[in-house]
Parts: sequence; structure tokens; C-alpha cells
Amino acid sequence: MEFDAVLLLSFGGPEAPEQVMPFLENVTRGRGIPTERLAEVAEHYLHFGGASPINGINRALIEQLRLQLPDLPVYFGNRNWDPYVEDTVAAMRDNGVRRAAVFTTSAWGGYSSCKQYVEDIARARAAVGAGAPDLVKLRHYFDHPLLIEMFADGIAAAAQSLPEDLRSEARLVFTAHSIPIAADERHGPRLYSRQVAYATRLVAEAAGYTEYDQVWQSRSGPPQIPWLEPDVADHLNVLAEQGTHAVIVCPIGFVADHIEVVWDLDTEVKQQAEEAGITMVRATTPNADPRYARLAVSLIDELRNGTPAQRVPGRDPVPGYGFSVNGAPCSPGCCGTD
Repeated sequence: MEFDAVLLLSFGGPEAPEQVMPFLENVTRGRGIPTERLAEVAEHYLHFGGASPINGINRALIEQLRLQLPDLPVYFGNRNWDPYVEDTVAAMRDNGVRRAAVFTTSAWGGYSSCKQYVEDIARARAAVGAGAPDLVKLRHYFDHPLLIEMFADGIAAAAQSLPEDLRSEARLVFTAHSIPIAADERHGPRLYSRQVAYATRLVAEAAGYTEYDQVWQSRSGPPQIPWLEPDVADHLNVLAEQGTHAVIVCPIGFVADHIEVVWDLDTEVKQQAEEAGITMVRATTPNADPRYARLAVSLIDELRNGTPAQRVPGRDPVPGYGFSVNGAPCSPGCCGTD
């Protein structure tokens, strides 16, 4: 399969205070979220000057991709904020792009982490109309050796930042974005949570840990709707009651230090840990690590060169579905497709 461009497709985020509420309205459109709740979330962004780190990180990642793919132009499109994917795909058409590989900033299956990006591709092509390039979304990469390596290295660096007398007793805690249990069971089934648990085990083994915890974070919505648990804040209380003095938090569900990381973990959870007498350090995410760009290149090479897929073998592997073309489902049963 030949490509003449690459599209980095991401979630998007505001970059100025006046953009925060319009961005949040985009994200929650049609979900009936009260304005008061949006204003509360807006304060998280305003704490950082109204800018999410995600666009800047993605631009740095694009520069890494350009270094490693000098033969292909790299474009940037978002679901929820400028540059919108529809505008980017229109520019690609105007520049004569015929087929592009689409690398999404999510390693997982499930609706919001995979299928919704497939829908973004279909929507953008429909908006552009005649002449829209073919868009090939690359496969899930939760078990890719480079992803496992980056998170394991992040854990090692975080551990080294602890006082020496706390390193050996620090509890390793992995966290990922929670979703409603009904959604997890519908799209897969349990594809997302099983992939997270599998990758967590791979990273723990690579980092040299036989004991660890895997929890969830950043849930939203009515309290009567069950979400994946335990929540990281609740789990921290349990650890404090057990006499834990140090915690290494690895946000394995996130490929970049965006707002759910720098606010939910680095601000709220860290403050909670300090108040409980726990020293907390956080492992970094891939962000714009050159290895993350190499990971993307390897996924592209699987399709254009027939390079064998790179996956870390482990016990009880879980499904990791392949590529999709122009918004078509990847495989029967993937992310709730028939």
C-alpha cells in the first residue's frame, strides 16, 4: 500500500483563555452537560493560562515524524479544535494528496479511543467531498515494544527521583481514563479495559515490578452510572490507610501529558497524596519522544513495506485490531462494529 502523506489525528485542545468554553462545548455537544459543570472544568484549563498542552506536544511530535519520514508530508488535524480535521483533509486534497496514513494519538480500542476516530475520518472525507484523499487509520498499538519501553523508562526515571530511602517501598500505580462499564462491555466486549490491563502487565514486567495496581481516573457523568473502578483518588486513600509512604503513578492510558494528566494527577491527586503523607512521583508519557515517532513509522511500514507487526508477547494476549480505510470498520466485532 503506497502513501503520499501522513495525518496525525488527535483530540484537540484550547490554546487561549477565550477558547476554553467553546472547546468544551464542542467536546460535550449533544450530551446535555450543564453550563455550570463546564465552567468547573474550564477552571482546570484556566489554571494553566487557558492552554492545554496537547497541541504543542503534537506539533513537536510532528517535527519528529518529519525527521523520520523525509519522503512524506505530515499534516495535523483535530476532532474538537483548530486545526479541525475537516479543514486539514481539504488542504490535503488541494495539495494533491491521494492516500494518507492516519496515526491517532490513542493506542487503544473502544469507542472514544478508536471508533470515534474512524468516524472523524468518514466525516472529514464527506465534508470535503469529491477528490478527498483515501485515509487509512493505522492499527492499535497498545502492545508495541516502543510504547512499552517508553512507559517502562518513565517509571524508572520517576523512581530515581524519589528519595533513596523510599524507592524500594514505593507502590507502582497505573492509571487510565475511566469509561462507563456499559460502554466497555458494548464495544469489544471489554476491549478497552482488557487492552489496558494487558499493556499494564507488559510495562510492569519491563520495568521490573512483580506487584502493582491498575486503577482509573477522570470519570464524569451522573454518579448513578457505573464507571470502571477503582478511581485513583479512592485508591490513594486505601494506600494511605495501609501505611504506604511513596507512590509512582504511571498514566499508561495517556500518550501525552494533557489536561487529565497535568491537572487530575499532577495537581489534584498529588495534593491529596501530600495531605496523606505520601510522596508521589509521576512517570512521563511518550509525548514527543523520538521513539513515539518511530512507533508511528513502524505502523506505516507494516502497510507500505509489508514489515512484520511489532508486538511484545505476553500471557493471555488480547485482540489488537488492524487498519481501517476511509471510515470503514477495522474488523468484525472491533469497537462495537458488526
